[in-house]
Amino acid sequence: MTGLRARQKADRNRRILEAATTLFREQGYDSARIEDIAEMAEVSVGTLYNYYQNKGDVLVATVSMEVTEVLEAGEIIVANPPLNVNEALGALINQYYDHSLVYLSKEMWRTAMASSIQQPETPLSKRYTELDERLCAQVVQLVETLQRRGVIIAGVDAKALGEVFFNNLNMMFIEFCKHESMALEELKARVADQNRPIAALISSVKRV
Repeated sequence: MTGLRARQKADRNRRILEAATTLFREQGYDSARIEDIAEMAEVSVGTLYNYYQNKGDVLVATVSMEVTEVLEAGEIIVANPPLNVNEALGALINQYYDHSLVYLSKEMWRTAMASSIQQPETPLSKRYTELDERLCAQVVQLVETLQRRGVIIAGVDAKALGEVFFNNLNMMFIEFCKHESMALEELKARVADQNRPIAALISSVKRV
């Protein structure tokens, strides 16, 4: 029975998040109502409040769901990356970007980012920061893996370098979310152009 209850609880939570993301996209985050989310998820409003206190909590839970799936996919790349610095970075970063709009719109990302900055001591903000840190750690892990396999020169500070790559991809994602007209392919191309010269400098295999 315990296993069944856990599955039912997970199913209700998934339905709530899927309903929320649908309504956030269709109506906008500010216009979407908790009551409508509950109705679409086929749960009572009281049940929804058992899971989340407000729309902000629902939003950060959606971000968490998105990042968790991204990290799981990233683990596969980090475990066996292309043995080329630029290609490995591209594989991981593009996987992040390609998944970024599966659950969230640019408006939803902007709302989550703004909330995390405006209210840094709230659980929502702390959770958002934690997710960023996990993504950064995965980029660092990729650089360390490439270094262990002799793809990146031994003298490079892998942790610092991974943090630089993450900070840039994160900053560029913020720019992407600020501009509704910017396409995902443009974002990926710009970040690839920025990473290419750094990758060439740190690569242990110099192309002629």
